[in-house]
Amino acid sequence: MIYPRATLIILLVFVLGTSAFAQATRQPSSSPSPTPSNEEQEPVKVFTEEVRLPVIALDQYGHYDPTLDVDDILVLEDGVAQLIRSIRHLPANVLLVLDMGGEVGGLGGMSKRTGLTRDVAIQLLNNLQDGSQVAVMQFSNSVEVIQPWTRDKLAVLKILKTRLSSGKRSRFSDAVAAAARQLGDRPEGSRHVVFITDGVDTPGGKTERAEAIKRLSAARATVHIISYTEFVLQKKEARSSSVSGGQLPPASDPITATDPTLPPGTTRNPSFGVSIRFDPAMRRQRKAYEADIKKSQQILTAVAEESGGRIFLPKSSQEMIAQAAEAAREIGAEYVVTYRPKRSLTSSTKGEYRRIEVASRRVGLSLRSRRGYVVPDRNE
Repeated sequence: MIYPRATLIILLVFVLGTSAFAQATRQPSSSPSPTPSNEEQEPVKVFTEEVRLPVIALDQYGHYDPTLDVDDILVLEDGVAQLIRSIRHLPANVLLVLDMGGEVGGLGGMSKRTGLTRDVAIQLLNNLQDGSQVAVMQFSNSVEVIQPWTRDKLAVLKILKTRLSSGKRSRFSDAVAAAARQLGDRPEGSRHVVFITDGVDTPGGKTERAEAIKRLSAARATVHIISYTEFVLQKKEARSSSVSGGQLPPASDPITATDPTLPPGTTRNPSFGVSIRFDPAMRRQRKAYEADIKKSQQILTAVAEESGGRIFLPKSSQEMIAQAAEAAREIGAEYVVTYRPKRSLTSSTKGEYRRIEVASRRVGLSLRSRRGYVVPDRNE
């Protein structure tokens, strides 16, 4: 009976010793468990050595070509051929920028119209492909985002019908700078901005035009412009002259109107009259506005072509609405060409501009893209 009891005692001592050893090696319960540092929890920003180049492809008949392939396109960056990695379509991000300024400027029907601007924007919206992200900005006395980014076309349509308002001034340059900021967080290669404007700037804004255009160029967006400039010039030409002369209609001749012995529509002496409408202040205002829109059209054209987009120059309300649908089709047809520059982006100086040339390798195919890009800052 002695041996079993001794064995039990030995086992008990062994178990207790093991437990004590575990207690000694275990960390105190009061010591907090290690947690990741704040630096480990923050997202890591990666500077991507990749250029996304928007490209429009047209076949020999001027139709958008849906068959563009890697072998069809040659991309030169600063004169050096690049190796294309992919060609694809991406869902578009479209910022509508609506010029609501100057309508009440007293220009006798020459200037922009709130109702027409609304109709043009609605036409463009209705023709955008499903899945497009849309935001809306309007500007007159100030710049206002009236619809943040959304895929809900009905929500955008409601905003266009209920939130547009006109003003006396037109802060075009401020709107261009604000558009560049709005596009900054959109995926590169799918950034589009559509201006419905005459491009005329009222003095007193916060941003100089040259600086605003520079910021928009740095945003690497495709710029489409539905311009009021030709529309306004056509209105000017269609207006009757300030001085008009000629034979007056019979109804304006008091003799013909009251003499019952004369046949209807006749008179002894033809009546002539001269109509003169003269308002020096209004005439000066119109002249200045016409000069501004001619200069503006040149600037708007340069901005659109630099980005690879288009400027539309409708001459009537019907043309303007029809060309809004064409702008939407162009946005939907755009390809995104991706390549890794042979000269590293990290080797660039701040704000460096790289020139782009895009050429077709296929007979009958024509290509259009931006003329260059500003190398993005590594902290963006």
